[in-house]
Amino acid sequence: MTTATHTTRTPAHSLAHLNVLISGASVAGPALALWLSRYGARVTVVEKAPALREGGFAVDFRGDVHRTVLRRMGIWGEVHRRQTHMGRQTLVEADDKERVDLPAFLMSGDVEIFRGDLSTILYERTRDHVEYVFGDSIASLSEDSAGIDVTFDHGAPRRFDLVVGADGLHSNTRRLVFGDEAPYLRFLGYYVAGFQIPNHLGLDRTARIYSEPNRTLMISNYDGDPERAGAALVFGSERLDYDRHDTAEQKRILAQRFAGLGWTHAARALEALESAEELYFDAIAQIHVDRLSKGRVVLLGDAGYGATMGGMGTGTALVGAYVLAGELAAARGDHRAGFAAYEAEIRDYATGCQKISGNAGPFLAPPSEKKIRSRDRVYRLLGSRLLAGFFKRLTEKAASDLALKEYVLEPSAAYASLNRQP
Repeated sequence: MTTATHTTRTPAHSLAHLNVLISGASVAGPALALWLSRYGARVTVVEKAPALREGGFAVDFRGDVHRTVLRRMGIWGEVHRRQTHMGRQTLVEADDKERVDLPAFLMSGDVEIFRGDLSTILYERTRDHVEYVFGDSIASLSEDSAGIDVTFDHGAPRRFDLVVGADGLHSNTRRLVFGDEAPYLRFLGYYVAGFQIPNHLGLDRTARIYSEPNRTLMISNYDGDPERAGAALVFGSERLDYDRHDTAEQKRILAQRFAGLGWTHAARALEALESAEELYFDAIAQIHVDRLSKGRVVLLGDAGYGATMGGMGTGTALVGAYVLAGELAAARGDHRAGFAAYEAEIRDYATGCQKISGNAGPFLAPPSEKKIRSRDRVYRLLGSRLLAGFFKRLTEKAASDLALKEYVLEPSAAYASLNRQP
């Protein structure tokens, strides 16, 4: 295993001659925008949502590589200031009797933050130097030897040197350039959903988790708000045929799958599902593409090597953004060389992180009562001081398995001011 403490200094150069379009303003897109703007590139980020997405699931960072990238981005302190401070998470019986307490590091890593808060940090660091276009999406891409002509659903056509797909697991950019997602999306036999509910359990940065074979309900409070909590549901299933944009249909699926759940608090959570204004619902899946770039288009984060959960996708996306920008700069903006070097650096690292996510579904919602009890015994062991440190190192192994290069920013007057941290 190699870690971020063993760095290779790589010369980097100004990218002031590049005009780059990034699709997606969640985390990967703004993170890449931050680095590219520091190298002097002109960057536009287009996002189909009308504004930054708030809230969302909490995401965590762990290990030397994640910490090093966050520090080099200049946001380590801000991430810590906005972290969830999530406490104990407890597995319970149907009558709510406590069975096992989970150590905070097991679920929260070294530091944990809401995805929406992280997105806001990155946006605030880049908005003065990066053009953001909300409420629009790429409609078509036409590449020639000198650039890419881009049309949008609403905005006027424009021309760019490079286009980056940082638009998630169901990437529109990947679909336009690489084709339908079916060959690339690997379904892992489970679905996950999340929505907001009243905090009727009075939780304060704690969670309660109940499992029956092939289905789990977790009620949690990550932010200390006495009025609200979050419900997360995980269930095993054959692959479902449903409309990803039809929230009512997704609510019906969840109501069916979780009908009769034995936990004493399940009924109130499912009642809140009916009136939930926002619902996250998706398959637990991974993206595997043969290559991360095609011509002047490159994939970043979940669009190229995503995992719905359990694969440290947010941390991998930040590392990928750092490497992609650094390799483009080291190649003096030559996209062929830069994209190839990016893929060579990030491919094995991303694949190693993805492997962990393959166990997320059956571990969160084991398929039998016997396996539920077995999982609980594992959790109980991990809560012991004897094994806690060992498991922490184990969970950090994939996240730290990269010899992170140190890309050197040139002190150019054109973009030196962008290197100063607010």
